[in-house]
Order: sequence, then C-alpha cells, then structure tokens
Amino acid sequence: MPDTPDRSAVPACGVDAALPAAPDLLRQALAAARSPRVPEPSPYVPERPFPWNGPALPLCGGRRGSGRGTGTGHGPVTGSGPVSGAGSESWSWSGSGSGPVPGAGLDLDRVLRLSLAAPTGTPGRLRPVPSAGALHPVRAHLLLGPGCSLPPGRHAYDPRTHRAHLRGPAPGGVPPGALVVLTVAASRTVAHYGHRAWPLLLLDAGHAAAALALAGAPGADVLVSLDADGALLSAAAGLPGAPDWQDVWPGTEPELPLAAAWLTPSGAPASTGAPLRAWAALPRAGAPTPRPGADTAPPRELAAARHLLHRIAGAPERPGGTWHPAPRPVQVTDEALEARRSAPPDDLNRPPGTDLLASVLATARAARPDGPSWTAAVGGDTPALYAAAPGTRGLHVLASGDARPTLAHWAARQPWIGTAGAVLLAHGCPEDAPPATVRSSHLVAGYAAGTAQAHATARGLRSRPIGSWQQADLGAALGDTPGRDWIVHGLALGAPPARAAPGATTVTPATTEAPPAMTAATPAATAATPPTASAAPAAPPGQEERP
Repeated sequence: MPDTPDRSAVPACGVDAALPAAPDLLRQALAAARSPRVPEPSPYVPERPFPWNGPALPLCGGRRGSGRGTGTGHGPVTGSGPVSGAGSESWSWSGSGSGPVPGAGLDLDRVLRLSLAAPTGTPGRLRPVPSAGALHPVRAHLLLGPGCSLPPGRHAYDPRTHRAHLRGPAPGGVPPGALVVLTVAASRTVAHYGHRAWPLLLLDAGHAAAALALAGAPGADVLVSLDADGALLSAAAGLPGAPDWQDVWPGTEPELPLAAAWLTPSGAPASTGAPLRAWAALPRAGAPTPRPGADTAPPRELAAARHLLHRIAGAPERPGGTWHPAPRPVQVTDEALEARRSAPPDDLNRPPGTDLLASVLATARAARPDGPSWTAAVGGDTPALYAAAPGTRGLHVLASGDARPTLAHWAARQPWIGTAGAVLLAHGCPEDAPPATVRSSHLVAGYAAGTAQAHATARGLRSRPIGSWQQADLGAALGDTPGRDWIVHGLALGAPPARAAPGATTVTPATTEAPPAMTAATPAATAATPPTASAAPAAPPGQEERP
C-alpha cells in the first residue's frame, strides 16, 4: 500500500535555515522523490505576474503584445530613469539606443523567440515543450555585452511579452555576446508536485538550456555550462544568494541559478573563458517587485526544495564551471524549432522507423556524453530494450520483452506510455550519488532530451517528455545491482499519422519489425514484470504534470 503524504519532515524556515548539508539529506530526498508516495492533492496555482519591472525593451519592435510594469509595451522605452532596488546600486539609464540595435551580430529577437518565448495563442502553457509539469519555473537573466541586438547591461527576459527588462549596467571590457543565467522559481512547481518537485526543476532547466543552445547555434558560437557554482551565477546575474534572498529582498520569490549559456556573435574574437567573474564584480542589480504572501506551496516542502537546489548547485572548488560547445543537429532548422510541441498521447502510438529511432537515440547520447546513459523501449512484434550499437548506426538489444507497461507504472501510472511507439530513457544517478552527480544527471538529461526532441521534430516524429518517475530502478529490473541505475527522464516518440510537419525531412515508413541492420542480440534478460500496483490513482491521459 502506498505511503501516506508526510509534510512535516522539514521545519518551516527559509532557504537555508536549520537544514543540514549532510549527504543523508540528499539521499533521503532522492529516495522520497523516487518512492511511490503520492504528493498531497493541491489546488491549481495560477502563474504569477512577471516580477521584474525595469524599463521594458522590445526585442522586435513591440510585435508581441503589451508589456508589464514600467514599460508600456507599445514601442521602445525612451528618456532616462533609475533602475534600483533594495541592495542594488541606483543608476540612470539613457533612452538612446533603447530598442533593438540595427545590424548587431547576435539577434536576440530570433534566439529568444525560438527558445524561451511563449507561443502565441496558447494561454496556460508558457513553452511548447515542457520537460515535466508545464509549470515553467525557469527564468532567464540576460547579461549582454557589445555585439547584441539590445544594448549592453543586465536584463530579465519576460517570455510572455517577449521583452527584456533592464536591471543594470554592463561591466567595462566585457566580451561581445550574451551570457544567459538560467534560474528556477520553485514555489509553483512545489505546490503541484510536493516532494517530487526538485528533480523536475532540474530537468526543466536542462530543457531551457538546450532550447537556448539550439536557437543560438547557427549564427553564434554557443557554450553551455551545467556545473558552474550557484553563488557565482547569482552574483553574475545581480541576484542575492539563496540563503540571503528574503533578507535582502523581502516579499519576493527567490530564484535559484542552475545553468548558463554563452552566445558569442560569429566573427567576434575568441575569449579564453566565460565572463562570469566580470559580471559578479558589479553591485547587485535592480530588484523584483515585492509580493508578500505570494508563496503558495507548503512552507516545509518549499524550504526543503530550495535548500536542496542551493546545495546541489554549489561548486566552490571549480566556480567557473566547465563549458561545452553546443552545435545543433544538422536537420534542425528554425522551422523545426518553431514546430516543437509536446504531442497529445493519442498521437504517439505509432512506432517510429528503426533508422529514425536510432538517429534520435544517437542525438540524445551525443548531446552530452558525460551524462546519463540512453536506451529505448519498443513494443510491436519484437519488443525489447535497445541501445545504440557500438561503432555502428544500428541498435543493440539489451533485453527482450515489452518494457512499456512497466514504464507506464513507473511514470506516475500513465497508461498511454504502455502503447507509445517508443520511449527513450535516460538512466543512471545512483541512490547514493554526490550532489554534483545528482545535479549533472538531471540537468544533462533535460538538456539531451530537449536536443533529441528538436531532432525528432525535424525528422517528422511526434514526441512528449516524461519527467516524473517512481520506483524506476532499471538496473535492478534487468538483474543488475539494485540502486545503481535509475531512470531520470524519458521521451516518448511516435511516427506521425500523416505527412510530416512543414520543414521536416521525409519520414521513413514506420515498422514494428526488427530490421536486418540490428545487431544480433546476446542472451538478454527479459524485461521486468511491473511491480505490484499501489492504491494511488492513475494519472489522467497525458497529465504527467499532475502525478
């Protein structure tokens, strides 16, 4: 029988107060997120107004609706005015050059429109391809040097209005290009997911990093860091550290930094390292608008989630992080990025052709080879778990049998997964993994799934990320040592029932039979029988965001 919800494990407190940094706390939280315990039901939490209200700069001449706060949203902001807040340096900004900069090397309108902007006409869903809950907790702080289509300075990006809200100046001598710090605001996701929320926040940040990298790759050199020190990221973005946030900016929601992308215009001089320290040396930037009482999540779980993310993001031994090049797959065009959507479950029940499956699986593996392993579960006449065959473009059978019913049970009991054409699985992250591994496993899984989903869209496939997994010890199910190889993320794939989306390449007819190109399977373990079902209700079709 399932565990009963328990919301008293952590004292009600701020981000970092009274919560130990012991490894046991992370192990317990990871075990709880992976357990069958169902989050306590909670009412729907609406999206809050965008909190950053400095002068609003339209990225594209004001095409996308009206702005919020200081900017009117009807054109470039002109004149001058202070941008200040508690704990920030007051300064004046001149309206000259307030709108897009003609002829600039890095087109931020295009980059942000193809990555983080809210699709028009889709109220309630901030991005077209959420990694888990469609709650969109990720926010982007733009740290702009010369060579961009907006003037240099710190900006907060509003995806609803497609505007950048100016928060402060740029440091002198900063390299050309845009440094984007990705943060998460946890309270809305915690209100919906409870103890399962914090891994989903990491996944969604990884998806956002992939979206930026894919959108920026053709016209810029793109580097991505998923392991830079959280304190340095906060300082670079002009934000208080998580433990000090409520003291510095009371009545506002803390944002926890998790990742960064660095986009350099083509032809700009190569830099030797990301300019995080140059930005961090500046005083704190403009503050968000206070909204006392805005937190809607249970305070104990919210404090625990913020504490965990703050601890996980700490990397003082290598604060600048490692920066990896982020090319995008050759098939992925701007049209494919615009066409990305999380498909309804009914559109995912036709298996993709084996060549397509192998191609998308290879993309997931290649996005960041230092991350989790990737396999694919397929049904049909020859159901099996497949991995990429070493040294070939084919697939290798890891285990025979149909794993999809087990996956449906593990993924918040969503029955549609049991009939999906194929399910890509990111797996690893042992139960006793250190904080750096937990962070990288989830961020890289989200990043790789986002990259693979864009590739799948370009190849004419339907897809849907799957973020929430319970009891999903894939290694144990295949006869290996328990607790070492857990499913972290998933991506369901299906062949389209009709012609591919505009801009996609021709789709190979789907088949459920293993083609001759597959390598012969060594004796493989039979896929695990689903564990005994708990009394938890099954999720409505396609509603993994409410497990």
